[in-house]
Amino acid sequence: MAFLNTVLEPPSYGWTDKDGNLSKPTNATIVKEFFSRLNVFADKKNWLSFLSWFLVLCLAPILFLFIFKYFSITGLIVAFVYSMIIMGTHGTIWHHRYCTHSAYTFRNNFWRFFTQNLTLKIIPEEIYAVSHHVHHALSDQPGDPYNAQGGFLYCFLADVNHQPIARNMNEASYKKCVNLMKHVGVTPNTYKQYQKWGTIANPYRTIAGIILNWGFWFGAFYLLGGFPLACAVFGSAGVWAVGVRTFNYEGHGKGEDKRRDGVDHNREDMSINQLWPGYVAGEWHNNHHLYPKSARSGFKPHQFDLAWCYIKLMSMLGAVSSYRDSKKEFLLTYFPKTPVVQITAVKYAEVKPVMVRAK
Repeated sequence: MAFLNTVLEPPSYGWTDKDGNLSKPTNATIVKEFFSRLNVFADKKNWLSFLSWFLVLCLAPILFLFIFKYFSITGLIVAFVYSMIIMGTHGTIWHHRYCTHSAYTFRNNFWRFFTQNLTLKIIPEEIYAVSHHVHHALSDQPGDPYNAQGGFLYCFLADVNHQPIARNMNEASYKKCVNLMKHVGVTPNTYKQYQKWGTIANPYRTIAGIILNWGFWFGAFYLLGGFPLACAVFGSAGVWAVGVRTFNYEGHGKGEDKRRDGVDHNREDMSINQLWPGYVAGEWHNNHHLYPKSARSGFKPHQFDLAWCYIKLMSMLGAVSSYRDSKKEFLLTYFPKTPVVQITAVKYAEVKPVMVRAK
């Protein structure tokens, strides 16, 4: 906990006020902080935050091309499915359940690379994964990088203002930080390189990977449907990249206690289960906070979990070698009168959320 309290670069307005409560800066202060931490000319260590939003800006003209030149109902349907379902589910599969929580393991590096690049690369793993560990350790408390009680902009601009790693770590702390991402496949900077760039990721490798990823997918969609399809997909990815930044504000009740009895069983924070993120991305958020290391978060019959479907399919194909599944523990804990046959039908489940070897 002590390490996670200091692993992120604090904003200029701090995590707490003079009374030790959550610091709640004005919107003007948040926006000022945002632009100051995007300025790569003032400090090259801002490069990763700048890159994340620069990619969104690059996708904006493609979105306009689709809307004003290539628009069609078919293209709109493709854009909706790609942004809302495919990008959303991939974010849960890759960034959330694998990069942060190691809820499952791949058979080899090929399948990890395959899953990593299933969609356009927009959000750097480092920005998401390290800060998400802090989010779970300090959920809805001062220091939570996207504490909904700070307001909409506090969450929406958190990837720049609150999520980058600290820039003044000693070598021992930096190694601990790197260790949080050792399974992700990102080749880390040396400590000397970290002191120069302020990040785990190396800018040259990161940018090269994005160029290759975007080039492959634009070429693939162009061959499948020409510029109209490519623009529909890339433009919608930009919409997702903006929209996903609103999730944690919504997923934690917009800073209010919106938990419902019988629906949101985790009472340690303000996370809530929502139907839309649940169905389109497998993000049953309260369930996830209850069992963060589970590869499945859709535990009830109506909680369809697309991310779990992918992980389960990959395990059946041999690409995923093991995973954690907390469904049985959830049912035994919160629905002990559930007929045994409904519980034991869950293949590979364990009473405790331990890693299970896939057959």
